[in-house]
Amino acid sequence: MSMPFRATLRASCLSVAVSAALSIPLPCLAGPSALVEADPQATTLDAVEVRGTRDDLEAERALTPGGVTVVDGDAFYARAVNNMSDSLRYVPGVWTESGTGGDAVYFSSRGSNLDATNYDGNGVKLFQDGLPVTTADGNNHNRAIDPMSARHVVVARGANALTYGASNLGGAIDFTSATARNSPGSQLFLTAGSHGLWNGRLTFGGVSGAYDGQVTLDAKGRDGYREHSRQDRVGVSANAGWQVSDDLDLRVFATHIDSDEELAGPLTRAEFDADPYQAQASAITGNFQLNVRTSRLAAKGDWRIDDRQRLQFGVSWDDQHLYHPIVDKIMVDFDGPGPLPPVEVFSLLKNTDQRTVAGMARYSVRLGAHDVLAGINLADTRETGGLYRNDGGRRNGLSTIVDNRSESVELFLVDRWKFAPDWTLVYGAQGVFTNRDVRNTTVATGALRNPKADYASFNPRLGVIRTLGGGSEAYASLGRLYEAPTTFELEDDVRGDGATLDAMHGTVVEAGLRGSTQASAEATRWHWDVSAYYARIRDAILSVDDPDAPGTSLSSNIDRSVHAGIETLFGASVPLAGGAHRIEPLVSATYNAFSFDGDPLYGDNTLPAAPKYIVRGEVMYRHDSGFHAGPTFDLVGARYADFSNTYRVGSHQLLGLRVGIDKARWSAFGEVRNVLGEEYVGLLTVRDRANAGDALLQAGEPRSVYVGLRLRF
Repeated sequence: MSMPFRATLRASCLSVAVSAALSIPLPCLAGPSALVEADPQATTLDAVEVRGTRDDLEAERALTPGGVTVVDGDAFYARAVNNMSDSLRYVPGVWTESGTGGDAVYFSSRGSNLDATNYDGNGVKLFQDGLPVTTADGNNHNRAIDPMSARHVVVARGANALTYGASNLGGAIDFTSATARNSPGSQLFLTAGSHGLWNGRLTFGGVSGAYDGQVTLDAKGRDGYREHSRQDRVGVSANAGWQVSDDLDLRVFATHIDSDEELAGPLTRAEFDADPYQAQASAITGNFQLNVRTSRLAAKGDWRIDDRQRLQFGVSWDDQHLYHPIVDKIMVDFDGPGPLPPVEVFSLLKNTDQRTVAGMARYSVRLGAHDVLAGINLADTRETGGLYRNDGGRRNGLSTIVDNRSESVELFLVDRWKFAPDWTLVYGAQGVFTNRDVRNTTVATGALRNPKADYASFNPRLGVIRTLGGGSEAYASLGRLYEAPTTFELEDDVRGDGATLDAMHGTVVEAGLRGSTQASAEATRWHWDVSAYYARIRDAILSVDDPDAPGTSLSSNIDRSVHAGIETLFGASVPLAGGAHRIEPLVSATYNAFSFDGDPLYGDNTLPAAPKYIVRGEVMYRHDSGFHAGPTFDLVGARYADFSNTYRVGSHQLLGLRVGIDKARWSAFGEVRNVLGEEYVGLLTVRDRANAGDALLQAGEPRSVYVGLRLRF
């Protein structure tokens, strides 16, 4: 870099402030880049004022040459959505599961996060209302966004997240909050079901002239389908808006969530075969937990300067307190049968505070045949606290003082140029400037481990979109991916000599076809979105579980790897008996081809954790009265639990059933999952070379029944 990172950060912040003051064009969120009617639900509501949300999504659909899925958050009230994994069920290209059914979920997009640090959730950049939620170093390890608070969820996979300023392998996910202007202002939602689940959400608010406000109170409890997997969560979220004029909206957001969740831990294959729903013995004696207290404040403005220009800007403050017993005492009897008792050599309880200050600005302008978007994301994260010895879930002496710092600046510019009838050229680039400063001090010796580095990259993209007849579009693109290591990965560098890992980088090509036919009461309506991509990655950062310290990892750069796949979302609405009855199938299908590429140690082995294929769908019967019912299904392919491809986890197939009814003022649903009661592996832990006796497997959800009721006031 030509100047120190902090100088770059200060210069970037200053430019934002000066530009905003002078009303000079700065980046604007153009919004999600493609519209797919995922998991549609027909609901009749009172009149609600909606300011452009769906229109914006439609407008952006034709401007991104790649796979993006938009999920309607209203559909989450028509089925059991117990965590973020459930909300992303029908998003192709995304593999997400929970080890116990709680909020602690694993998610991977296009093969991101396929290693032992799956609890970090890196590889995908999370946003809330266009503001960065992911920490400055790329981690999502403490933060679980509640999907029930979202009006829409946008999943922009891979390089298609350029309009969010992201260059991650997995792309970006943006949760747009429900407000009194885009959703029912007041409602009560109750769910209950198997494994001791209960959840209540009370939302109240409304609109008064230029002002609106909404507050949601949420409480959730569950025993979990595995031993030692109980969760208790309470939260409150609020937002208020002021329409200063027809062209300027200002909004503030506040959230506080207190979640205590027990972790059941992985099992050996023998333990899994004996009882897949038992907890790992050390998870009980070590009282493994993931307890997170989150507070967030944010403010956002949306200024439609004129019919050609729009400016969005915002800031956020996020504070997270983590209490995380995760490794039980590892005891060694150094003198064997001698007189000395066994000695504790390692245990781990992480207790830290993490604060992130973030900001964004996005400016868009239409100049003739050009639709230009420019933007900036800023983030500064500080994590302080310590690593303690773990005594049954209690702190038992400080072993390491933690003081991790990271900062990031993401600048991006993209032009969508309609250079000919039915043709759009999309070209642009992202610039990343980010640093990592890991400071771990060993209490016993005072030794400081301080890997630190600055990372910078210029990441261009070029694509083309061809509008076809009959409501279809074909597209193709070429782009660069880039992702710097997280502080966890630097801290866990397998070399342990203070050297720093290189950033992941690579090139991805993508092509696809999407579209839909016109809606009609008498004719069948189809919609589809198919994309194929191929990415060659250099210096991918992969981690394996450290066998000498379970619950910790060892990270290293992998010279070359390949991430390729096919992603399909297909649906239809078939009218029967003049349109009063409809059959609506929906299928999300993903084929994954993730592998090493001529690696000296692993050759062309398949990368672990991701199934070869994932097919999830439903076939719903719907009646004009609001009644709907039908089966759901999951087909998940085999996968490996190690880089050496010696430990294989088989495929599984699940069958479910869903029924519900929608009325003007209320709706209700019932859902049965895993009707046949199949015992299958949901999550697994990654090793270098796994042995039969390694504890790696966590069970997926057994047969479960859920019901829900929604009342609108």
